[in-house]
This record gives sequence, structure tokens and C-alpha cells, in this order.
Amino acid sequence: MFEPLLTILVVVIMLWLLVRNTFEPVVVFLGALVVLLTAGVISTKEALVGFSNEGMLTVAILFVVAGAIQKSPFLPGIATRLFGNRAKGRRPLLKMMAPITFLSAFLNNTPIVAIFIPIIRNWSTQYNISPSKFLIPLSYVSMFGGILTLIGTSTNLVVSGMLQEFGHEPMGMFEITKVGLPLALLGMAYLLFYGYKYLPDNQDLLASAKQNFKEYLVTFQVENGSRVVGKTIERAGLRNLKGLYLFEIIRKKEKIYPVTPTEVLQEEDKLIFTGQIDTIVQLQAIDGLKLLSSAEDFSELFKSGEANIVEAVVSTDFPFLNQSIKESNFRSHYNAAVVAVVRQGERINEKIGKIVLKPGDTLLLLAHQHFINQWDGSKDFYLVSQKENEDVLTPGKAKIAVGSFLMLILLASTGILSTFHASLLALSVIMFTRTISVKEAFKSISWDTLLVIAFSFGIGNALINTGAAALVAGGLIYGVAPLGPIGVLLAVYFVTNVFTAIITNNAAAVLAFPIAYAASVQLDLNPMPFAIAVAVAASSCFATPFGYQTNLMVYGPGGYTFKDFMKVGLPLNVLFMIASVILIPIFFSF
Repeated sequence: MFEPLLTILVVVIMLWLLVRNTFEPVVVFLGALVVLLTAGVISTKEALVGFSNEGMLTVAILFVVAGAIQKSPFLPGIATRLFGNRAKGRRPLLKMMAPITFLSAFLNNTPIVAIFIPIIRNWSTQYNISPSKFLIPLSYVSMFGGILTLIGTSTNLVVSGMLQEFGHEPMGMFEITKVGLPLALLGMAYLLFYGYKYLPDNQDLLASAKQNFKEYLVTFQVENGSRVVGKTIERAGLRNLKGLYLFEIIRKKEKIYPVTPTEVLQEEDKLIFTGQIDTIVQLQAIDGLKLLSSAEDFSELFKSGEANIVEAVVSTDFPFLNQSIKESNFRSHYNAAVVAVVRQGERINEKIGKIVLKPGDTLLLLAHQHFINQWDGSKDFYLVSQKENEDVLTPGKAKIAVGSFLMLILLASTGILSTFHASLLALSVIMFTRTISVKEAFKSISWDTLLVIAFSFGIGNALINTGAAALVAGGLIYGVAPLGPIGVLLAVYFVTNVFTAIITNNAAAVLAFPIAYAASVQLDLNPMPFAIAVAVAASSCFATPFGYQTNLMVYGPGGYTFKDFMKVGLPLNVLFMIASVILIPIFFSF
């Protein structure tokens, strides 16, 4: 009895740490696995089984294939033609939903949402309507697409991999579609006739801030003969200013960025500061600094491409959560200046350095061009700005990328090859034709996600092999015994949906699946209905901005509050749960 109780205790502590966001998920899962391995609950082979699982390896390959598709010029082209010039009523929403659902059925929804956020906001600004009427639906329909196919989301592949791990056939390419398609149609109808009415009509605060960036930027010039000439930035008193920071020095034709404390000032240096405009009085008090009109300086700075206004949404994996911007040394770490912070639809007006960043905060950053290339795809935050001068594939290579992906879908859906083999073939074509480089391929992979999935398989093995999952499943079955298999299916869906609201969807699926599988074994039922319930529930978290990464991506740009997600998303959660419990037994018999 010791091993199952220890396993349950480890999983409970792991959940507690994930909810508290004490450590990054990959660290929490690694720690849990090491404890179980050290205690002898699982063997080394059982702990590392995830690293050879076809589901996990398919996820890794699809990151690269989808990364190649993302660099093709076709997606933005499709996106810009979606809305047209009709901006009234629900018609634009209807035109947006079906194509994004379809794209998300085959591609990672995170880059799709990242591509569409700036397009929707620019279009909304053009026709003077609120983007908040479209951004929550954008996130939701990308989730609808995820449950349409096996490769729609990594969660489906994880569940399929676990089925295979426990000796069953993996899910087919369109097996989940039987349930996913009716749910997607139901979800779109809900958004069109109910959700649209209750979505807020918020002002785009960041768009306004971008248009008025001169409010946050100010230029001073070092006068000839000034006492600060020959002094370092620190000695001149320009290092730790309240509400302002020195972003760049323009010295004749040279641009100095980032500015170090030891940089020596010279005559006629132009000093560019960013921050709260009402704090510039401290600079005017320094003898030898002259305030310049910033309009010409900054128009040239931005035209040259040397600096950009970038919007970034803080993720749950941001390494400096619960620290102030000053404490995190943000500008040195990212080589970017925080100009404004928007939280739950309101701009925070306190001093930038004192703001403590939280998941979902949207930052308006002043950064050089290389910032986007360096941090796009980072786990720290999601970049949601319109990307200028982004590298795209040539038409020839774009056709190879799309052709390889279509080949993958055709081979996997017809059963000629398994999804893993078809993905491997598509990857080989993309790499051998140099459609993307090895460096770009490695950059497109979310290593944290892969490691969490791999470690999760070991923890799943511990839950099954020790009997811990059977204990929990027994309690679950006892609680819903009067309702029979339908009641157990409902309980499995509910538990998974709660998990995914507080931890990542992949982690929720891996923790819920062993319980669902143990329940099916105890009742001598087909495990497939329960596997489908886990896959759908783990990818259908609409009620909170933190339950799914695309919700977090639109949280700040849409100016939403937590209440907005509850108002629109909670009824949709309930609707999906009821519909799933009805649909799953129709297509997958117990």
C-alpha cells in the first residue's frame, strides 16, 4: 500500500506546485519523476519510456513541420483576405471562424492566433470597431480546430501515445473528428448567437499607445561645454532615474544600444529616454542637457528600422513573475524598454520600474529589430505585434513545405503509413530540400513542452503500475455508480477539464488518462470513449484566461477581464461537456 499512496502524494504535491507556479512545469515534472525513481516506485526504463514514445516524437516532428508552414507567405495572405470591407454585425465573425477552425485542425494554434491578433486589430481600427468582439472567439475557434484531427493539438497525440503505451491501437487521423466536428459547429453557433452579444466592447489601449508613442519617448542633447561631458552615464546621474531610463545614445551617425553605465558622454550626444513623461523634470534639472523636439528624431529612428514598438504578452513561464520590472533587470536581460503595461483592460499608471508583472500582462516595448528574431517563440512571452520584415520562405520552398504537410495528412489518414512514419517522411523532405535550416528546425521545437510530455509518461506509468490510478478510479466509480458508464464518462471529462483549467493541457491529459484507463479496466469497458473524453476535455478550457495558452495571448490585447472569460466561456464549457457525454457513446461504444 506504500507505493500507491506515495505516488498519489507526489502527484498532489506536483499539482500544488504547478498551481502556485513556484517552479517552471518542466522542473516540477522532473522533480516528481526523480522522487518516484529514487523511491523505487518505477524503474529507469519505466521513467524514461516517454522519450521513445511515438506520440511524443510525433509532437517534436510536427513542431518542425508546422514551423516551416508558418514561415510560408500563404498564411498571412489568407488572413488579410478574410474580413473584406464589411464591418457590421456578426458577418465578419462568421467569416473568421470557419477558416481558423480548419487551419487549427492541422497546424499548431499558437502561431495561428499570433498571426491573426495584429490582423484583427488593424482591421478593427480601420473600421472603428472593437477588436474585443473578435479576439476571444479567435482563441476559442483555434481550440475547436484542435479537436478535429489527431494532429490538431499535441494533447491528442499524447493521449494516442498513452493508449499505445498500454497495449491498445493508437487513434487514427480523423477518429476524434466524429466528436470534434459536431462540437466545433456547436461552438461556432454558440459564439455567433450568444457569445457575440456578451463580449465586451473595449477600446484598444495598446493601439492608442502605439499611435502616441511620442508621449513616452523624450530626447535630450548634451550641450557643448556641459559639466557632464567626459563623465560616465552613472557618474552623470543618468543611471537610476525615477520613471525614466536611457534607451539609446545617438552620437553623430552612430547609435549606441544598449547603453552601459560606463559609457562616457560626449558633446552633442542625443540621449533617448523612455518612461513617464511627467518625470522629465529631473532631467531638466541637470545642467548641460537640452530638451529636443522628439518628432524628427524618432520618425527617423523608426523609419530606419533600428527601433520598433513591440507588444508582448507575459506567459505563465515568464522567469520574473512576481518581481518588479526593476528587480528583474528587464532592460538588461531583454535589451528592451517597457513603455506601458496593460492589465485586465486598463493601463497601469504607476512608475514602470515598480510594476510587478503577472501572466496575461501585455507589455508595450521599445526594442531594436533583433528583439523579435531573438524572442519570437520564446516561452517567456507571446509576441503579438504585426511582424515587419519577417523572413519568409521563397515560393518554391513554401510549396515544398505545404506539399510535404499535405502528403503527411494523406498518408496518415488513408492508413498507408502511421502518423509517426508520415510525419518522419515529411520532416525528411523538408530537411533534405533545405526548406528550413537545422538551426531553424531546432528553434521551432518547444523543448519545455516535449520534456514535460516525456516526463509525464513516466509519472503515468507510476500511477498505473502501483495501483494509484485504480484507487482514484475506484473512488470515482463509487461516486457516480448510479449513473453507470455514462456517469463515469462525465466524471472523467469533468476531472480532466478542471485539471486543464489549473495546469497545462498536456499535463492534464497525462494525469487524467491513467485514472480514466483504470476506470475502464475496472468496469471491463472499452477505453477508447474515455480516451476521447480526456482529449476533448483537456483542449476545451474556455472559462479562464490561464487554462489555455491562446486565451492568455488574447487576454491583454483584447483588454479583457477575468470576468469576461467566465461570462462567455463558462457556459461554453458546460455546453461542451454535456454534448461530449452525449456524442462520445454514439461513435465509440463502451
